[in-house]
Amino acid sequence: MGGFFGVASKSDCIFDLFFGTDYHSHLGTRRAGMAVYDRERGFDRAIHNIENSPFRTKFDKDITEMHGNLGIGSISDFEPQPLIVRSHHGTYAIVTVGKINNTDEIVKQLFASGHSHFLEMSGGDINATELTAAVINQKDNLIEGIRYAQETIDGSMTMLLLTPKGIYCARDKLGRTPVSIAEKEGAFCVSFESFAYLNLGYAPVRELGPGEIAIVTPEGPKTLSSPGKEMKICTFLWVYYGYPSSSYEGVGVEEMRYRCGAMLAKRDTARPDTAAGVPDSGVAHAIGYANESGIPFSRPLIKYTPTWPRSFMPTIQSQRNLIAKMKLIPVKELIHDKSLLLIDDSIVRGTQMRETTEYLYQNGAKEVHVRPACPPLLFGCKYLNFSRSTSLMDLITRRVIKEMEGTIEPENLEKYADPEAQEYQDMVDAICKKLDFTSLRYHRLDDLMESVGIDRCKLCTYCWDGKE
Repeated sequence: MGGFFGVASKSDCIFDLFFGTDYHSHLGTRRAGMAVYDRERGFDRAIHNIENSPFRTKFDKDITEMHGNLGIGSISDFEPQPLIVRSHHGTYAIVTVGKINNTDEIVKQLFASGHSHFLEMSGGDINATELTAAVINQKDNLIEGIRYAQETIDGSMTMLLLTPKGIYCARDKLGRTPVSIAEKEGAFCVSFESFAYLNLGYAPVRELGPGEIAIVTPEGPKTLSSPGKEMKICTFLWVYYGYPSSSYEGVGVEEMRYRCGAMLAKRDTARPDTAAGVPDSGVAHAIGYANESGIPFSRPLIKYTPTWPRSFMPTIQSQRNLIAKMKLIPVKELIHDKSLLLIDDSIVRGTQMRETTEYLYQNGAKEVHVRPACPPLLFGCKYLNFSRSTSLMDLITRRVIKEMEGTIEPENLEKYADPEAQEYQDMVDAICKKLDFTSLRYHRLDDLMESVGIDRCKLCTYCWDGKE
């Protein structure tokens, strides 16, 4: 995933840019950067690796040296950014959030039209932000170029472009990711997360619509290309990625998670001693479950936050699993001889949840009933890089389906997404046994949609049902 923040101010913007970008640290773990424009000094930029230390410690020196009244910042799971690009449009800085599925096709097309080269990142991949800029530069002006990029890219791409005139903001074609604009005296900001500007004194103005392009200046935002009518915002933003104090399309993340937990409780027959959430994202779901069911809420696992923020997550999966376990400290008095109901945002590979369950058993738990806050994940995300999974076999659902059917792509795959089908129940039972849970019940997709409260046709549910 990733996040961004931009400021257009009548005075120096670096303080707001620094803290607004920092407030997106939960969305990325590898790279972070800021770019500013000053009328006298021009463009300036700083990019740092944040894999082993948080954003603030890497950029504390930069905020004393960088100056400008316009700026954009980014937290990223993959590519270094912002990039500063010199083109026939003039010089601009660019950040993006999204995923490009047709990279090879676009690169081939650009080479055929005269583009000379792309810089490879350390893993051999082309920087998606650089590729987006190259597509934009195929057209005569930035607005046409941004529209062209939105049409050309298979996947999704939301972007901010910093120019001497202001910040061009473009929400991806189907609005899978959010773009929020806010204001205070003498300044406007644009943000992925709607909470990121609150403590900086900004008040919300509006969210961009799907595919909308606007320019934000110190005088305010101006729409340059009207929004489309169709929207497919990522539902997983509410389930997991979104920060509790954020909201998207008017729906608060924390409130949605309470409703989600309540819906889980309404369909449940388990009667554990306590309900608990896996920190951090499972906690609100568990509170909603406890409030609805009357089963006491407890915190048998405490996340050690002083030196283990999300940024301290290695890229190697085996190390990530170990670090995820090391973050959780058991409260044995709340575990020993107890029947626990444990809610996590999702089960992807199953490795971390199995180890968490074993951890609870080792500390004396009698039972561990697991309740994921979303349906079984059957498809890898095509749009937002929400998971590090590189293969369908990374998903525990597909591994179990292969054991049952002999293939990960059976003709009756849709049955495994239907909670009323026997195939679905057989899959859930097999996962429950494989991961050594006392019982397992997933959130239903229809209940999840009701938990969000937005028209289902406006929500992306691809990772659960494969429907685009």
